[in-house]
Amino acid sequence: MDLFRDLVQYRLTLVGTKRSSSPSFPTIHKEKLMKNAKWMLPVMLMLLSGLMAAQSLASSTVVAQVPFDFMANNKIIPAGECVIQSLDMDARVLTIRNVAAKKSLLAQSSRDDAKQAADSTVLVFKHYGNQYFLSEIRLEGSNQTYRLSESRAEAELRAQNAPASQLTLLASLK
Repeated sequence: MDLFRDLVQYRLTLVGTKRSSSPSFPTIHKEKLMKNAKWMLPVMLMLLSGLMAAQSLASSTVVAQVPFDFMANNKIIPAGECVIQSLDMDARVLTIRNVAAKKSLLAQSSRDDAKQAADSTVLVFKHYGNQYFLSEIRLEGSNQTYRLSESRAEAELRAQNAPASQLTLLASLK
């Protein structure tokens, strides 16, 4: 008998429910959906654009022919083909390798936003005398700049007021 009572209750509920133009979708739910839809599209667009920007170095490999030894994260990488990749999705930890010389290191990076997108992929080095320090990586078409932290040797040279210059070296994305 409980089954019969449940069926009668179900039928009364269906008769008492106010319907919209869609026969199976009550008006109350439709109104809630429309309120949420107004802010869902902008939020989704922001999230997707943020993910695309965040993954620019994470999904790419930067390759450059570096004609001099340079330092990053207190280690020296010899001259030759240099390959830079991200270890995490945020590009906070980078691997910098010279495969031919069998040298590699891990370096922390931070992201900064530039005012405009880079015209080409480049490695930016700070130059003190005969020493070079990798300081930035810029990717073509991206306004993100990946900055490497200053090494101890570079901090000492800067503290001694050694004359510094900046050298930009073209690289490619693979």
